[in-house]
Amino acid sequence: MPGAGEIWERSMPYGMAGAMGKYFGTDGFRGEANVDLKVEQAFKVGRFLGWYYGQEHKAKVVIGKDTRRSSYMFEDSLSAGLTASGADVYLLHVTPTHPFMIKVLERSGIQGPYL
Repeated sequence: MPGAGEIWERSMPYGMAGAMGKYFGTDGFRGEANVDLKVEQAFKVGRFLGWYYGQEHKAKVVIGKDTRRSSYMFEDSLSAGLTASGADVYLLHVTPTHPFMIKVLERSGIQGPYL
């Protein structure tokens, strides 16, 4: 299954996709909170992912995060965007990456951004 950055990049108008490397790495968002990455961007990503994964059925999304202060801010913003687009959002809060991915993979049909 493609990641959020890859999906978003493929859906962008010609010429905008090059900006994806600036904000998305292989494992997620890149940049400093409130400098390179703003809550408005996380909200828009949530809106898009909720729409994208909800095209055929209601999207179900699990969100996990690490202990950085910015993760709390982005969790709320991403969650707001997802629910605004009609997705069901399940917050795991602070969780190690490995158990988080196991939870996502064992539940078919659930997407899972990790902040």
